Amino acid sequence: MKRLLAVQSWPTPRLPAMVCALLIIALQYPLWLGHGSLHRVHVLERQLAEERTRNAQQRAHNTALAAEVRDLGTGSDAIEERARADLGMVRDGETWFRYSGGGNQSVPAPSQHR
Repeated sequence: MKRLLAVQSWPTPRLPAMVCALLIIALQYPLWLGHGSLHRVHVLERQLAEERTRNAQQRAHNTALAAEVRDLGTGSDAIEERARADLGMVRDGETWFRYSGGGNQSVPAPSQHR
């Protein structure tokens, strides 16, 4: 009698397709859910835009402060203006009035001479 050799059949066509699908899913995981995911990139881009806006505002503020420092260093008008605005100083012979609240009832403060 002839002995028949057992012939192994190749796996069904579904198995390679499923393996490929699993590999694709495994490769896509970091893109969508991992540390460098698209969502994380979007969040970082938004934070970067906010930081750039904040930096631009700070740059404008710094420019204004630098101009004020230059004015204070070169002219007495700027110093006088700053003293009047921040410290409430007045010149000799000037009368300073302070109006409080709304409406027409305003009471002048006593005259201050310095």
